[in-house]
Amino acid sequence: MANSKYEYVKSYEVEDEVFRPNLIVVRIDGRDFQRFSEVHEFEKPNDEVALNLMNSCAISVSEAFPDVVFSYGFSDEYSFVFKKTSRFYQRRASKVGTIIVSFFTSAYVMKWREFFPHKELMYNPSFHAHVIRCASEEVLQSYLLWRQNNCHTNNLHNTCLWELIKSGMTKSEAVDLLKDSSKEEKNDLLYRKCDINYQKLHSMFRQGSCVLKTEVFEVVKHNENGSPVKRLRRKSSMVHSKNIAERSFWNKHTHLQKELGCFTKDIGKVEPDYIRSFQHEDKLIPSTWVVIRIDGCHFHRFSEVHEFVKPNDEQAINLMNSCAVAVLKEFQDLVFSYGVSDEYSFVLKKDSQFYQRQASEMVSVIVSFFTSMYVMKWKDFFPQKELKYPPYFDGRAVCYPSYEILRDYLSWRQVDCHINNQYNTCFWELVKSGKRKSEAQLVLKGTQTGDKEKLLNQFGIEYNKLPVMFRHGSSALWDKEDTTRIHEKEECNGNSGKRVIVEHCNIIEPTFWDAHPTILSG
Repeated sequence: MANSKYEYVKSYEVEDEVFRPNLIVVRIDGRDFQRFSEVHEFEKPNDEVALNLMNSCAISVSEAFPDVVFSYGFSDEYSFVFKKTSRFYQRRASKVGTIIVSFFTSAYVMKWREFFPHKELMYNPSFHAHVIRCASEEVLQSYLLWRQNNCHTNNLHNTCLWELIKSGMTKSEAVDLLKDSSKEEKNDLLYRKCDINYQKLHSMFRQGSCVLKTEVFEVVKHNENGSPVKRLRRKSSMVHSKNIAERSFWNKHTHLQKELGCFTKDIGKVEPDYIRSFQHEDKLIPSTWVVIRIDGCHFHRFSEVHEFVKPNDEQAINLMNSCAVAVLKEFQDLVFSYGVSDEYSFVLKKDSQFYQRQASEMVSVIVSFFTSMYVMKWKDFFPQKELKYPPYFDGRAVCYPSYEILRDYLSWRQVDCHINNQYNTCFWELVKSGKRKSEAQLVLKGTQTGDKEKLLNQFGIEYNKLPVMFRHGSSALWDKEDTTRIHEKEECNGNSGKRVIVEHCNIIEPTFWDAHPTILSG
């Protein structure tokens, strides 16, 4: 980050490290997936292809992040368990949770066509993420039993429900019939009325799916004489097991004992409230301005692999801006956003009750939605470029107690935009002139703004005449509809008569806020 008089705002950022010996579990679940499944006509009660898509995404997460050693999922949810010694992103809950949900979302959209070649993705899916701190192996065991019991209970109910609906009942009639019925009664109903033996249904539907890592020898090269050279590698594999919380399952997979610890006894029952007590309550302070900032993960490599123009790729920035506009349209509590390069900051109105101000919910949903839009819109901005692997972002929420401090935060981000852009413009001009990257860094070391302006003049570049989007960044905000310019009225989550616009302005100066007095009026 660049140094400026606004640096003090970083003191409002709170670290949320998950301290050892807590085991880290990230659970993601689909946002309004009931509607998503209806729009995309998933089979009821279980769509095998949709479940296989979820499983494939879970395998991708497991392979991308070595610290994830075990995963369990069913329906539209998945839980990812990190090894007990993990230092993944310094064990910061916001980072860990958002990275996993963002990568999973990205993989889901990218893989859609592979699993549904004849179904158009009608709109972008998104997911929630929660970080569960398991204080011991016993808590983890109880958590896994809880989730698998939930899988079984929900699947048995839904199987009965949809069989009754297929038999001619209305949905409300079927719900009433099943109300307060026991497991035995549901099994009996399926057998007598539908000729279905529940225990013979696909194990994936009844038991859920596990992603495990197993050690296998893999040929990595061949010697000069043609003999193979093998190395021990960890490969992800899918299994279905009746009880993933039993000692017998854990003992069968010794790497789980090594990475997570042992289960000392079997447990038959678990109280959900006991498990929920380990879900950290991360409610944000009321009556404060909340900023959710997202950042691209490893976007330096991503930009190189996808051959972005240096120092600024206009299409890549326009893609980010388009995603920010979509986020504002989706979530009505967002009143302003500011972005530069691979980051964006979203400001919620001061009295917002968005997800009851639960930080993990707020941040994960916005990060997931942004990621989903980024992948879906890629071809709109890069029609000739293939998206080679899933892009993903991290995010965090920060509370600012006053209007003035919020303004200083936004000023900090714009100052950072200017300093970084001026440096990068100089750096890449030096590289284009023939210098190595290390030489260019030495030339720029210790230089001030005036020095860089003189250097750019040597290349025939007047910095202040470069595109304003590169120098000032981008502001996405709600604007009152101008009926002389817009023929169709947009209605976005209650913001009737308003539209989202993108401007490239100096947001440090009071004149910007004077021109938009209602943005931060809350």
